[in-house]
Amino acid sequence: MVGRLAGKVAVVVGAGSSGPGWGNGKATAVLFAREGARVVCADIDEEAAAVTTSLICAEGGEAVTLRVDATDQEDIKHMVETAVDAYGGIDVLDNNLGVVESGGVIDFPEEDWDRVMSVNLKSFYLSMKHVIPVMINGGGGSIVNISSIAAIRWTGVPYSSYYASKAAILQLTKSTAVEFASKSVRVNAVLPGLMKTPMVERSESLAVAFGKGDVEAMWKQREAQVPLGHMGDAWDVAHAALFLASDEARYITGLELVVDGGVTL
Repeated sequence: MVGRLAGKVAVVVGAGSSGPGWGNGKATAVLFAREGARVVCADIDEEAAAVTTSLICAEGGEAVTLRVDATDQEDIKHMVETAVDAYGGIDVLDNNLGVVESGGVIDFPEEDWDRVMSVNLKSFYLSMKHVIPVMINGGGGSIVNISSIAAIRWTGVPYSSYYASKAAILQLTKSTAVEFASKSVRVNAVLPGLMKTPMVERSESLAVAFGKGDVEAMWKQREAQVPLGHMGDAWDVAHAALFLASDEARYITGLELVVDGGVTL
């Protein structure tokens, strides 16, 4: 199937990648464009977002780069205004932000807690706050919030702020889905499991937790936990987001779509 997002405008918040290779947001933005969407590639790392934009344009797609601190309301307002000015509206919003800091409730610094909550949760609230009115004005739209299986289970690592923020995204997704269902705005969540992405590879705390600081040992330990026998990657998340963003999912809202190779089973 091709053209599943033909004629649509998609905003991907977190469209850059935190390192070489394919992060979830980068893959999602490229896949959306391949399926016909015009894409706003937003990221606090403008250079990383520009890489994504260049990949889209090199394939004949249409995209713009925008530096956005998604925890800042004025930046989010500017992002929405830019999308509307450039493309006339917003049909799809993909919230693809997340930071991980290890630590349980006893030893976790308050300032780190506030930062994680701001990036992982406040940003989702702000983007939906300002995008949903545009979607309503345009007759509806689809929002895809990227959460994690950490929202619904212990994953072996004590990162209390990550668990809490990702769980909160699920309830925010469901309550918003109900609130705006009558306006044809669908809101769903994707819950990735143990994924092999640049963010995970660059996380010292995860490498310590899973592999005593050895990244290769971490990969092996994570692979061993997956019933399918291997980790997922950014494209697995991107394809899940594409389905929920497309009209194929027109009768689906408030869903928690687990993409984890069976880990939560």
